[in-house]
Amino acid sequence: MKIDILLGLQWGDEGKGKIVDALTPDYDIVARFQGGPNAGHTIEFHKTKHVLHLIPSGIFHEGKINIIGNGVVLDPVVFRREVESLGIDIETVRRRLLISLKAHLILPTHKLLDAAHENALGDFKIGSTLRGIGPAYTDKAARSGIRVGDLLRKNFREFYNEHVSEHLRILRGYGRSYDLQDLENEWFDATEFLKHFKTVNADYYIDRSLREGRCVLAEGAQGTMLDIDFGTYPFVTSSNTVAAGACTGLGIAPSRTGEVFGIFKAYCTRVGSGPFPTELNDENGQLMRDRGNEYGSTTGRPRRCGWLDLPALKYAIMINGVTRLFMMKADVLSGFSEIEVCTSYTINGEEITELPYCLTDIEKLNYKTMAGWNCDITGYKSWDEMPVALRHYIEFIEKETGVPVTIVSVGPDRSATIYRQ
Repeated sequence: MKIDILLGLQWGDEGKGKIVDALTPDYDIVARFQGGPNAGHTIEFHKTKHVLHLIPSGIFHEGKINIIGNGVVLDPVVFRREVESLGIDIETVRRRLLISLKAHLILPTHKLLDAAHENALGDFKIGSTLRGIGPAYTDKAARSGIRVGDLLRKNFREFYNEHVSEHLRILRGYGRSYDLQDLENEWFDATEFLKHFKTVNADYYIDRSLREGRCVLAEGAQGTMLDIDFGTYPFVTSSNTVAAGACTGLGIAPSRTGEVFGIFKAYCTRVGSGPFPTELNDENGQLMRDRGNEYGSTTGRPRRCGWLDLPALKYAIMINGVTRLFMMKADVLSGFSEIEVCTSYTINGEEITELPYCLTDIEKLNYKTMAGWNCDITGYKSWDEMPVALRHYIEFIEKETGVPVTIVSVGPDRSATIYRQ
């Protein structure tokens, strides 16, 4: 068996949670391979909305195993709150959820460092969610992180204090001092809660599962354009959000990977700072924001909105080796009489279709205008029901990218999904 990978192709918020939830019946295991509580995967069913930050999006399905992989950075406080808010009996969650011993922990001081660093940037803010993600990954790369498996140490408190003393030294350099007692009390209570969940060597567990013929879906967080190596650096996240990140984030050999499902919105959004070529600072952008409820599920911040950027989408498809495309929020574009699609850029007077090293070098965006679909599609169940204009839009994307669009989302509920053979 091979492990399939599902990830975002834009700047995150593409709708990965809904699709993982929809695909989970076809899999035995769903495994998150990177990111942390900066992720916000939204699932809606039975008129109830659930937002997951750390727990894989297959958690609501009976008989399915969910794994928090080694590539995830885990905040015990957020984890506890999330488990308790699921609406599922905690013993049931414990049966369905496994946590990698090698996943790194977010400490209280990581969040303080995150805020101090972002504040020090002044007008050049990255747009951090201030959840401690960056500092936790920094410690991981510097070989000074604390992992889930370290909670089993007899001298854990001493081990923890050694790490925190270094963080406090750095914070003093920012001219800040803190009383950590309340933060640490909550954090240590949460680690005791965390210890009641089963921890595993996820790499061995997944390998055995594949050898036994079990189907595994790797779930990514954020999106390709936020990848630490291939995104719009430095306005990126601190992990590898691309398909290769599933290998390092779960301990999977590249030869064991199968299909790569790429999720994208029918338009584009971005939260926080950084270049966004097709951004609309007009009534169309606000209309997308309002219709799509484009506000961060983790931070609540309004998302920047714009037309679909084909050069960026094709770049993400290339980097990830996408085999199937899933288009989300097609319903949000209902009512636009015309829809624009960016097909190329102009730099130094030359038209290009490749993503440039620096997006701020783009002088002009070149658009193709297409007819919109002025009707409500949220109740549609099949490809044949779709308005002709929407089908033409999808077929144009397929022709340009060379990859089939096999799922189209027409509403937030898990049932508002059209599957195309």
